Amino acid sequence: MSPADLPAVNATLNALSAVFLSLGYFFIKRQNRQAHRNCMLAAFGTSVLFLICYLGYHAYVAYVLKRGPTIFRDPAWFRPIYLAILLTHTVLAVVIVPMVLVSIWRALRGRFEAHRKIARWTWPLWMYVSVTGVLIYYLLYVRFPQQ
Repeated sequence: MSPADLPAVNATLNALSAVFLSLGYFFIKRQNRQAHRNCMLAAFGTSVLFLICYLGYHAYVAYVLKRGPTIFRDPAWFRPIYLAILLTHTVLAVVIVPMVLVSIWRALRGRFEAHRKIARWTWPLWMYVSVTGVLIYYLLYVRFPQQ
């Protein structure tokens, strides 16, 4: 494996996070707290691994290859759509970090009512970020590979 493989690894980690988030939601709706807890911690773990790989890849591109990030240029008609997805993904990725940490902290401390209040907002935003992360990879590297 080389640093060039990291975008695919990142997409896989985002997809795994979305799977764990979905399973966590499924389990809590069936009042299986232990399975919910395990899935949400697994989603957190895959998200942390994603962040490490993402930062490592971009550090490699910037400091070793002396390049900037990949820019979506073609097709030009799709660029505004791609940028809208990327912007919402990026902004929400920053927003959810403290939300995830507070949600997990409250749950681990047994403050379930407070946990539920923030988790109602955290879960859909986290899911959106995970799914759009996979979509961004697909658009940038598979469907419309940029040169």
